[in-house]
Amino acid sequence: MNPVLKQVSAYVDQHPELVQAVEQQLQQGLKKSKTGRRGLTAAQVLLSWILMRIKNWDYRELAERIRDGITLRLFTRFYSNPVPRHTAFHRGHHRLTPELIRRLNEGLSQAAVIDGLEDGQASRGDTTVVETDIHHPTDASLLWDTVRVLTRLLQQLRQLVPHQLPRYPKRTRAAKRRMYELQRMTASQREHQQVPKYGQLIGIAEETLKNARHAVEATQQFCGQTPTDSFAIEALRKQITDFCQLGDRAVDQARRRVIGNEQVPTAEKIYSIFEPHTSLIKRGKAGKPVEFGHKIYLAETRSGLITQYWILDGNPSDEDHVVPSIQQHKKTFGRAPHLYTNDRGSYSADNIKACEQEGVACVSIPQRGGQKTAEREAFEKSSEFKQGQRFRAGIEGRISVLFRGRGMKRCLAAGRRGLELLVGVAVLANNLLRIAAMLLEKLKKKANKKACPKAA
Repeated sequence: MNPVLKQVSAYVDQHPELVQAVEQQLQQGLKKSKTGRRGLTAAQVLLSWILMRIKNWDYRELAERIRDGITLRLFTRFYSNPVPRHTAFHRGHHRLTPELIRRLNEGLSQAAVIDGLEDGQASRGDTTVVETDIHHPTDASLLWDTVRVLTRLLQQLRQLVPHQLPRYPKRTRAAKRRMYELQRMTASQREHQQVPKYGQLIGIAEETLKNARHAVEATQQFCGQTPTDSFAIEALRKQITDFCQLGDRAVDQARRRVIGNEQVPTAEKIYSIFEPHTSLIKRGKAGKPVEFGHKIYLAETRSGLITQYWILDGNPSDEDHVVPSIQQHKKTFGRAPHLYTNDRGSYSADNIKACEQEGVACVSIPQRGGQKTAEREAFEKSSEFKQGQRFRAGIEGRISVLFRGRGMKRCLAAGRRGLELLVGVAVLANNLLRIAAMLLEKLKKKANKKACPKAA
């Protein structure tokens, strides 16, 4: 087995509370957990998900690699037993919750402290953005998404209840044509043609929404011929209702912005009917001035363990996370870090004062703007401050590893829950790899001491 994976596997074995927590979560909601068809064990669920994030595989490749490799069978505890299809891994992972993954990360940090692998003397923080899996939003594309999705769901509902629903007009071609016309307009054409075209597209969307609500009301008392049909009908009705609510927001937003020429507040905007939790984030980056997803705050120690990760709503200022980060660090390690460092976006006089009151000896955050006092100028030129800033730069590499190596750049899972799970498991995989690297380094030093004993 790969030495790093071997150390990760051994460390999980040494801390059975991690697997026990997963097992308790898998058994929740089961009336008789010891009967019925056997599924994946807790160790298989946890270790397969860690392996998936370490290698940045999808579910199909995960199942194929485990099936074909004896070392991966040993790591994931399948041994010579049959490996199920990729859907079984997805079902097992989906049973876990973001709260459980957060508890596992906290338990791992505490175990690293007990094992003497981390002392919490230094902490560095930064924010980044995890993108959601959406296309670039425009009012026209949101209206087109509403029309095509509701039309498709109505067709599926009519196949189950053919005698309860009339044949509604299919307006997808008309909506698509107007959406493309709006996207291809030149600047001069927009002055005269944009508002009328948007009015037509909004009318088509409102007609589709009206038909969808009528279909939900018409099938309210209908039961399918089989329990399976009844379940499918109820699921479709719920989907249609949910998409109608999101479609109303898209229509209202387009009418206010385009026809009413109103500045819609960011909190009231919708950027996708598939991922409505998505936020618009402006960080002033030259390559990406605007990003769609969720802002993430990360804090890690000198050894590379990520001890804090927060999924934030909207686009809060980086200043807001400094003091909570120090307080969380004190809960984890029992004391404030000797060194806390962040970039200039987190600077404020209140933050510097609060960090010092919390017990931080050196607060390495560059001043942002304004005239520096002589005392501040001297402090930022000191070697301690400069070393803190060099230490801070390391978290940029950690974020890059999470993005490129652990698949955290873009979340392909649905919903905010899927995004929280992705971030949590990526952090868990990172922490286990860092612990494995530190254990290997200890073994290497021990072997060198035995090979080269001191002269008498």
